[in-house]
Amino acid sequence: MGLSLALDSARSALLATSSQIATNARNTAGANDPGYSRKIVSLVTGAGGTTVVVTRASDAALFTRKLSAASAASESQALLDGLTKLSMTVGDTSDAGSPAARLGALNAALQAAANRPDDAGLARTAVESARDLATSLNGAADAVHDARATADQGMADSVARINDLLGQFDIANRAVMRGTASGQDVSDSLDTRDRIVSQLSAEIGISVSDRPGGDMAIYTDSGVTLFDRGARNVSFTPTTAFAAGTVGSAVTVDGVPVTGASSPMRLASGRLAGLASLRDESAVAYENQLDAIAGALIDTFKETGAAGSKTGLFTAGASGALPGSTAGLAGRIALNAAVDPTSGGDVTTLRDGGMNGAAYKANPGTDAAYATRLNGLVAGLATARSFTPGPPLNETATLAGFAADSAGWLEATRKAASGDADYQKTLLGRASDALSNAVGVNGDDETAQMLQLQRAYTASAKILTMVDDLLQTLLTAIR
Repeated sequence: MGLSLALDSARSALLATSSQIATNARNTAGANDPGYSRKIVSLVTGAGGTTVVVTRASDAALFTRKLSAASAASESQALLDGLTKLSMTVGDTSDAGSPAARLGALNAALQAAANRPDDAGLARTAVESARDLATSLNGAADAVHDARATADQGMADSVARINDLLGQFDIANRAVMRGTASGQDVSDSLDTRDRIVSQLSAEIGISVSDRPGGDMAIYTDSGVTLFDRGARNVSFTPTTAFAAGTVGSAVTVDGVPVTGASSPMRLASGRLAGLASLRDESAVAYENQLDAIAGALIDTFKETGAAGSKTGLFTAGASGALPGSTAGLAGRIALNAAVDPTSGGDVTTLRDGGMNGAAYKANPGTDAAYATRLNGLVAGLATARSFTPGPPLNETATLAGFAADSAGWLEATRKAASGDADYQKTLLGRASDALSNAVGVNGDDETAQMLQLQRAYTASAKILTMVDDLLQTLLTAIR
């Protein structure tokens, strides 16, 4: 080997080793960054000499699995958070302020008043229990509306986040494409793009498609294009206020609805899907059950006279007419002013009837020992009736039984969401670990490699020194 060839080899080795050391330092610095992928140096020998090529470790299958796991975990957590808040507000049967507990208190007060119909104090207690029950149902309906409004605002925030991330993705994707076209190291740009995609997957279920030239396209998990040569417009109009029967707006991508029952390409996962499920399904189902309870109460305590039936202890409006449907009754049910002493009413009308006038009195003689109507009301509460608020609680049950089933349904739904959230978190953790093991940085390996590189660098430096000494010796001999 000639001295010039030895000198070139030593210089090439020194250049390669220094590049490897620099890459090793990058890997060590990114060891604690979950979005960092291990960089790999390759030496490519060609006609122009040795070229250092930096690539990154990647696993497309594991990355795709992590994206789907992140979307599923976010959906479950969003639904669980909403159901937990709703359950703590209105669904805890152990809470004395819950509708189920208030219904039990009213039943007990009525039974006591029926046993002592001449006791005005017991009648007043029953009336106050009825007022508490109506107030509890009103509060529960408001809580449902608040939960839907919170979910709706969460959807608006999520859509804003998605549009922002798509804008960031556009910039990162262009950087990858430019670097790929010019042969530059794009490994850091790829990491940046993957971080954005990971954040996007938490908001909306997505799938990605790699294209030639480093390009990437993004689709929703239902197949709607989110990014293809450019970001698509994701839009949503928040609903100002929610009331019974309010239908929230759908999220659209380029005009295609991706949430809501009428969506042809409905999202299956992501935070957005979880919030939409809470707003449009779970909360609405529970409100329908509350409305069914209110409707049954109004029907149970109605008064019947020669002119037909009218509302009795509970009303849903000033007219006294029985409501035509149960829609929104939980928010409108109220204690009849005719029996409410705080409004100038007479508590004895609970025993005697006549809240709608003398024609509706069941005890025309105002017998203080008259207990027939009160016993009838107690029997009415204990009578099984048909409830049709929608699946899965279309059933025949007593009012108390249905109220307990409703609270139980909400709690069971929350527990199912909690179990699913835990499961999805576990899957996300496993997917993240698997991806990290495949493409992440092992600090021990990097340290060991650094020691090897230092020895190689020292060896190359010694070759240079030796060649230099030989050249100096040769030049001295010539002179």
